[in-house]
Amino acid sequence: MPAMPPRPQAPSIKHRRRLFALLWMSLALLPLAGWLLTPSGVTVLVVQKTWQLAIEIETLVEDHGSSWCDELPSGVRVTLRRTMIDPSGARTRPTEHCRYAGPQWRALHSAMAEGQAPAPPLWPRPSLAPVADPPPLGAERPGKRHERYEVQLRAASGQTWTCRLPLAHWQGVTPGLSFRLQVDRHGVAHCGSVPGLPSPNH
Repeated sequence: MPAMPPRPQAPSIKHRRRLFALLWMSLALLPLAGWLLTPSGVTVLVVQKTWQLAIEIETLVEDHGSSWCDELPSGVRVTLRRTMIDPSGARTRPTEHCRYAGPQWRALHSAMAEGQAPAPPLWPRPSLAPVADPPPLGAERPGKRHERYEVQLRAASGQTWTCRLPLAHWQGVTPGLSFRLQVDRHGVAHCGSVPGLPSPNH
């Protein structure tokens, strides 16, 4: 007659007590974890709204560089050509590699405008000569645009924060507004808690 398998033993009283203690400890630590992870509120005042708008000014310069000969920028002239193995392994056969020179547009400086509310944000108007065709070396043209909209906040303690906001949100924030800013335990502000209504123009 085959032997009966042993019955599983019920957890001991000591083991059950240990499980209950771990469970209660976990429940007791939940409020502490929430306090550590959840931002707390600080009453602040909107003391200033600032804006900064910039346009990169690109200048046509004589550029020198190197690349695979079948990937050269347009309008450049080859100054040296040699056959070599691609060190990255992307090309399985020896391929021609070129050194080149030629005119390329490079962003060397920017035109900038800045101010604060109630003055509205206005893009700078750089004075650039019309670009001829083909443009000569030293010719300039407007390039990428960059914009920054910020609000400065101050608590009664004197502590300050600066929040960068999208334009529509920034326009909806009123100077002098008092509200509760969400700040984590490291003093970092949660700028998404800044109230504001979208501007009627956006």
